[in-house]
Amino acid sequence: MKDVPAKIEHNGSWIAVKVGIGEDRIVIRDPLNREIRLKSIVDLEEKKNTLTIEVSGPQAGTIRLASVPQVLAALKRLVIMSCNAYRLMAYFMSPAIRGGVLAQNAAWEKGAIAVLKSGIWFVSQQKQICIPLLDVSNIERTSRDVNGKAMEVVKIDYVEHGEVVTSFVLCPPTTLEVLYNFLRDATKDMDMGGDELDAVAAQVAMLVYSGMDSTAIEKMLGIKPDELEKTFDGLLKLGIVEVVRTRREVQLTTKGVRYVTDAVKPPQQ
Repeated sequence: MKDVPAKIEHNGSWIAVKVGIGEDRIVIRDPLNREIRLKSIVDLEEKKNTLTIEVSGPQAGTIRLASVPQVLAALKRLVIMSCNAYRLMAYFMSPAIRGGVLAQNAAWEKGAIAVLKSGIWFVSQQKQICIPLLDVSNIERTSRDVNGKAMEVVKIDYVEHGEVVTSFVLCPPTTLEVLYNFLRDATKDMDMGGDELDAVAAQVAMLVYSGMDSTAIEKMLGIKPDELEKTFDGLLKLGIVEVVRTRREVQLTTKGVRYVTDAVKPPQQ
């Protein structure tokens, strides 16, 4: 078992520890002295240089761990390949398309796809990519040209920094069907019945998707700001939109009126 340096969040603060990495477990040395079997891990999230590991079973809980990138990469790979998750070996291209344009250096890579509690992980010798399940906008079976031959693939669309990104997974047909069904089930909480929006709300959602701001939407649909705000409230409750900026509506004070009035007066002779 190899020991690596890390910091663990404990009782509201970060403490330096040694973490032992084994084939089937992670051991946190003094002062925690905790052993975590990889099969008991059900989720893994990464933010900057911090990993959040969720453990089930008798020692259920969440562990936050920070370290240098090389150590985190080794831990991520170990956890993803051995934790309690749906996993299969496959070829993937991620990201493949970003904002409707072929991603730079997009290429098929051989590796594994693992579906954890909060995200879909792609792992190869060069990459460790996570697609949060809450960011997945569409999953479908489609065809893709692979070495001049049309092959059936699973297409995963997700939203990243406000733009739609697409990844593809290629595996044998029987496995592809299982993967597709599993991914659809894992992201079913994002599905809608189709009758939640009235005609105006549906149009507003489409215009927001096209990149229009509030003023342009009001002009396009011929509606007043109060009506648009009410529609936004409905979309917010459904989780379809999020607030990125609060628009201010202002009117001049008496001081402001006086300033403008003086400013437009012709200069006195």
